[in-house]
Amino acid sequence: MSGDLGPEVVVCAAAATLQKYRNLDLILVGDEKELDGLVSRHMADRSRISILHASEVVSMSEPPVEALRKKKDSSMRVAINQVKEGNADACVSAGNTGALMATAKYVLKMLPGIDRPAIIAELPAIGGSLHMLDLGANAEGTAEHLFQYAVMGSLVARDVAHINRPRVALLNIGAEDTKGHGMVREAAAMLQDSSLNYVGFVEGNDLFSGKADVVVTDGFTGNVALKTMEGTVGLCRHYLKRGFTRSWLTKLQALLARRVLQSLATEMDSRNYNGATLVGLNGIVIKSHGGADAYAFQHAIDTAVVEVRNQLPQQIGLLLEKEAA
Repeated sequence: MSGDLGPEVVVCAAAATLQKYRNLDLILVGDEKELDGLVSRHMADRSRISILHASEVVSMSEPPVEALRKKKDSSMRVAINQVKEGNADACVSAGNTGALMATAKYVLKMLPGIDRPAIIAELPAIGGSLHMLDLGANAEGTAEHLFQYAVMGSLVARDVAHINRPRVALLNIGAEDTKGHGMVREAAAMLQDSSLNYVGFVEGNDLFSGKADVVVTDGFTGNVALKTMEGTVGLCRHYLKRGFTRSWLTKLQALLARRVLQSLATEMDSRNYNGATLVGLNGIVIKSHGGADAYAFQHAIDTAVVEVRNQLPQQIGLLLEKEAA
């Protein structure tokens, strides 16, 4: 019921998802009357979809603590409760990120051996993709937290991107062992002694170089890096559009380069990477971008399907046990 574009986006994404997965059932949580009308408009077959009423909505600007304490019948809380109670295998939401994180942590609890949840997302990179975390769940952390992020990120990359031994790197201000603050260097020492495929430090300008499959950092740095990436893509689009519409000659050049530009637009389309996982929870919760359209939201559901099939929380627990042994 939240998100920037309202529940119609979710219903349209649900309709497309049911066409894609023939053995999938979906539960839409929110205002029953509004959702029923949208389902009737967009779905001919309602046999694999159900509506669960929730009387409250968490706004996008609502403080997480307020949402957790005062809105126990919000669509977000009711949806996460479905995962807790075993009625659903995963929850996908485009709502308030802080409230989703706080509610999911309170309801589902953490996996044994994990202190804090983290936000991980798949991003485009040369030769494939990159999984990066934490992207904003925790502004600060310790070396142990970075180590836990590395374990979880490695499993997500393995299960989602099908990489047998994902290369794990720590984001740092330099590639040399002596660079960075104490927390990063301590985490590096822990990773070197682990069974993970740790490849060392990576700088910001090498994030998309293909040198690593998983990049680990604290939530403050990760969120700043993510927003910088989004802004850079927007800047590139602005300059391309301005350059190709400057005169009749540049417009002709744009026409000649149309296929290349269309391919570039597809590869840089953030909708193809929508759906960040709140890893570390005792359950699967996927955060869609608040401004996601139906195509992007469907990709977030795809992410949930993959993680359910691979039993991601259970796999994280097993790997943590192995590292602790």
